[in-house]
Amino acid sequence: MDGPAPVPERADTLNAFIARSEAGAPKEIGDGPLAGLTLAAKDNIETRDFATTAGTPALAANRPARNAPAVQQLLDAGAALLGKTNMHELAFGITSRNAHFGAVVNPYDAAVIAGGSSGGSAAAVAAGLVDLALGTDTGGSMRIPAALCGVVGFRPTMGRYPADGVIQISHTRDTIGPMARTVERVALMDSVITGEVATFAPTDPASLRIGVPQAPFWEDLHPDVEVIAEEALERLRSRGATLIEADLASTGEAGMPIAALNDAVGFPIVFYECPRDLARYLAEADIGVDFQSLRDQIASADVIAVFDDMLGGGEVSTEAYLRALLTHRAELQAAYADYFSAQDVQAMIYPTTPLPARPENANGTVCHNGRDEPVFPLYIRNTDPASNAGIPAISVPAGLTADGLPVGIELAGPVASDRALLGIAGALQQAVGPIDPPPGVGG
Repeated sequence: MDGPAPVPERADTLNAFIARSEAGAPKEIGDGPLAGLTLAAKDNIETRDFATTAGTPALAANRPARNAPAVQQLLDAGAALLGKTNMHELAFGITSRNAHFGAVVNPYDAAVIAGGSSGGSAAAVAAGLVDLALGTDTGGSMRIPAALCGVVGFRPTMGRYPADGVIQISHTRDTIGPMARTVERVALMDSVITGEVATFAPTDPASLRIGVPQAPFWEDLHPDVEVIAEEALERLRSRGATLIEADLASTGEAGMPIAALNDAVGFPIVFYECPRDLARYLAEADIGVDFQSLRDQIASADVIAVFDDMLGGGEVSTEAYLRALLTHRAELQAAYADYFSAQDVQAMIYPTTPLPARPENANGTVCHNGRDEPVFPLYIRNTDPASNAGIPAISVPAGLTADGLPVGIELAGPVASDRALLGIAGALQQAVGPIDPPPGVGG
C-alpha cells in the first residue's frame, strides 16, 4: 500500500469508524485491480459483515443480508473492507458531530470540524487508515469533508452508480461517491463501480476551456481560500488552459439568480422525499422500526430540529414538491447545460467551500470573515447547486492555509461527462501538486 503510512491507533482518536474489523484486519482480501487496497464504507451504505446504522440509535440492529452493489463491486475487484465510517446522523448535516457515536475529528486539527455528512470516510482516508472510502452526497456530503480533510471526493452524475443498498434521504438527490487521496484512485473506483473498461490519464491543460463563475461561487471567500484558489487558476493558465469568466444565468420564467433557483429546488425535494424514502427503507428492512420510532430515537439536536421542521411547519405539499422537481430543477439543469454550451467549456471551477474547516459554535454557527454565520448553508453554498442539477462534481486538494488546514477546489461538468471530468481533475491535481498529509501521518 503506497501513500500515507496507516496509523491504526489514530482510529480511536479520530472517531472515524462506527464499526471496524478486529485489530484493524480486513474481513476479506481478494484479487483484482484493487487488490491490496483497504476500503471503508459510510454507515448508511449496506454491508453484510457490519450493521448499517446511518449513525442513528434506532438502526443499531439493522444487519443487511447483502452488500450494497457498489460495495460488492469494489470487493469483487479485490478491495478489503475494513469497516463502517462515522457520519452526521442520518446524513442531515455537514459537521459529522454525531451526538450518539461522537464527533468525527479532523485529522489536521482536532479543534475544527471534519465536514460531513461523510466525515468519517474523509478522515479515515486522510489519516491513512484506509486507502479507499465510499460516502454519499446529497448537497455536498462527499465534497465538503473531502475539502476540509484534504482528500479527493467525487459526486458522479445522478444515476451513474447503483442506488440499491443505501439509506436515502432523497432518491432524487442522493448518490454514492468515492474518496481517495488521489484522482487516479477515485477514477479507478469509478471504473470498477460502473463496470466500464476505462483507462485514466490527466487531460492536457492546453486543450482545456474552463468556466469561472463568479456569483456566488467566488464571492465572500476566506482570504486564504481566495489566495489558494486564485493560485490554482494561475497554475492552470500557465500550463495552457483557457479560463472563461462567466456567470451562470437562470433560464427559468421567473429569472431567478442561480442561488435562489437552487434554493427553490433543494429543501422542498428533500423535505418531501425524506419521510417517504426512510419509511420505505424501514418497511423493506423489516427490523421493527417505523418512521416515528426512528424520529423518537434521534440523538443529535440539530437533526431533531430538521425532522420536526420537516414534519411540522416546513412540511412540503405535493404541489410544491412537483413544482420544485419538475419546474425549478429542470430550469436549474437547463442553466448548467446552457452555460457549458454557450461558453464552450468542458467544466467550471470554484472553491469547494468558501472557508476552510473552523470550530463550530454552540449555536450552530462558525466565524467567517469577522461574523458568525450558520454552518450548514455557508458550507453547502458552492456544492449544492451541482447536486440539485444532478451533474458530476469533484473536489481536489489545492493547498493548505496559513494555519495548516486543507482547501479544496471543485470542478463540475456537464451531465454524463464523468470520465472527462476525472481527466480534468487529474490535470488540476498535477497543476497544484500534493498537499502535506495530516500531522503524524507519514508521506
